Amino acid sequence: AGDGTPVPPIVDALMAAIDYVASKTFLLGDNPDYEQTAETSVLHMAGERGIPALEMIYDLLLEDEGRALLYFPIYNYTEMSFDNLHTMMQHPLSIMGLSDGGAHVGTICDSSFPTYLLSYWTRDRERGARLPLADVVRRLTADIADYAGLNDRGRLRPGLKANINVIDYQRLRLFAPRMVQDLPAGGQRLLQDAAGYRAIIVAGETVVADDRVTGALQSAA
Repeated sequence: AGDGTPVPPIVDALMAAIDYVASKTFLLGDNPDYEQTAETSVLHMAGERGIPALEMIYDLLLEDEGRALLYFPIYNYTEMSFDNLHTMMQHPLSIMGLSDGGAHVGTICDSSFPTYLLSYWTRDRERGARLPLADVVRRLTADIADYAGLNDRGRLRPGLKANINVIDYQRLRLFAPRMVQDLPAGGQRLLQDAAGYRAIIVAGETVVADDRVTGALQSAA
């Protein structure tokens, strides 16, 4: 890698430490689990089969006709749990939001974050403490609006702008990420479908109904 080749130099470092990388790499299924343990890591799977970690990685990437995805958390997973994330999110100055404004669309999917926060952190997490649903809703709405100075948003009050999400809480979930090539010049990006949204209403128009985009985006603001 490097020296004018299209392969970035970081690949050499990853290959030199492939067993360590595999110990923190996990297969994402249709119901993706982002808080897995060492027992479900690629390294553990390779050990059970008696094959090298790199061979295991190749085998997994060929699943689902080559559409399988592997998850390698870069930050905040040294202890193999989200307990440290829970501590950080409990801090009163933490802001519950994620957006790179369109950057890195081939490696992360920012739009899935609110759904994951609502479904996993308030309802599904079993390996540690959860977050109160009411607190998460407030922190995804009013707290973010206040922080950004959007004083006409973030609350359901007469005279304020409101994007209203009608959620079927028990059905709320994410599906596996998928790669699509629909950007200019065939550029690719990650998408992640969700379920549990009965309606999303923006500026008085229903833009999502029963998990489907309606196409009513002309006056959304």
